[in-house]
Amino acid sequence: MTDRAPCEISWFSALCDDDYEFLGQPDPKLQSSWEHCRDIVLQAESGGFDNILLPSGYALGIDSTAFAAGIAPLLQRIRLLLAIRVGEMWPPQLARQIATIDRMLGADGNGNGRLAINIISSDMPGETLASAPRYARTVEAMHILKTLLNGQPLDHDGEFWKLKVDPPRLGTLSGRAPQFYFGGLSEDAREAAAKGCDVYLMWPDKQEAVAAIIADMKARAAKHGRTLRFGYRAHVIVRETEAEARAAADRLLSKLDAETGAAIRAKSLDSKSAGVAAQAALREGAGDDGYAEANLWTGVGRARSGCGAAIVGDPDQVLAKLESYRAMGIEAFILSGYPHAAEADLFARHVLPRIDHGPLG
Repeated sequence: MTDRAPCEISWFSALCDDDYEFLGQPDPKLQSSWEHCRDIVLQAESGGFDNILLPSGYALGIDSTAFAAGIAPLLQRIRLLLAIRVGEMWPPQLARQIATIDRMLGADGNGNGRLAINIISSDMPGETLASAPRYARTVEAMHILKTLLNGQPLDHDGEFWKLKVDPPRLGTLSGRAPQFYFGGLSEDAREAAAKGCDVYLMWPDKQEAVAAIIADMKARAAKHGRTLRFGYRAHVIVRETEAEARAAADRLLSKLDAETGAAIRAKSLDSKSAGVAAQAALREGAGDDGYAEANLWTGVGRARSGCGAAIVGDPDQVLAKLESYRAMGIEAFILSGYPHAAEADLFARHVLPRIDHGPLG
């Protein structure tokens, strides 16, 4: 046994039309809708997951903030990790929305709120802002949100917003801002994370690359007098045997052709980001079977922009992989699989009871 704190294990609710039985083959029954995404969240709660990511995309799927407000009264225990595209939002209004949803969710057993925020450094729909100013705007947004959600008056004279406003009367249950999760690999993204987020999220990579990113981000945060926690976003395919897990991975790609996969990747708004480029490099450097290292399969990225690799194996192998990341300093995992409800059930039965896990405090 170690003295490590429990890690947070989250699942993923496919709000952005990202649920399949066969990658690249849309299924009307798995398309994003209130009913389908609600059922994934309820599955994750009953399975024992600590948190669930509600992703956000302008062009695809359904709105994450509206969905969070709708699902909140239906939940008893699980937390929500609400993705927010800050380029589309007016920060004081967003602060009030966050506080309201936090209260709708109610407190955990320790009196803390059950809402966390995944900050996305997005453009305003219809415009394209260069990387440096877009991330500078994101840093401003995080500062404004944290100030107001910490119950403090705001006097902000920034490049993108000039605001002097008192905090809304209705604050979060704890009286503090929720934790901000944030990811990005570019120089601008890393600096923005070091300045403003609480949990730095990574997509899958070889373990030596993950260790290097953690070391870099710790040093960057320290320069700003801050510390970061670290999260890891990955897909997972767990079966009773490794052979069955590998067969399930192969089946997932069995109806995908290269042209369809390329079209899906190009359609994403983040298709040219540094993080997506790193996922492509990981995939291109993998072996002929698609494995970049033991139990890390890059096939998902052939039909998906963004997080493009899966932990594949039997329960012992998947558990060992997660524990190896924990030993490196990862405290939060955001997992997903295809179809999402079915894979959540498999992970909840075969792996989750064997991990020391709980919400990030």
